[in-house]
Amino acid sequence: MTTSEYQVTGMTCGHCETAVRGEVGGLPGVAHVDVSAATGRLVVTSATAPDDAAVLAAVDEAGYEAVRVP
Repeated sequence: MTTSEYQVTGMTCGHCETAVRGEVGGLPGVAHVDVSAATGRLVVTSATAPDDAAVLAAVDEAGYEAVRVP
């Protein structure tokens, strides 16, 4: 399993976390999504490294913006 971390802006509550978790969690190969509105941290665990563009698009679909944390 690999993990990738992203910084999400615009989340303010549990509903925001649920929206991001739902969109990113639906991506192929994603095993677990940990997201925090308090810190803006999104950690994606998957069998192989996730496609960053797909993760960023999923966050955008949920209504937020994200960048990959190196």
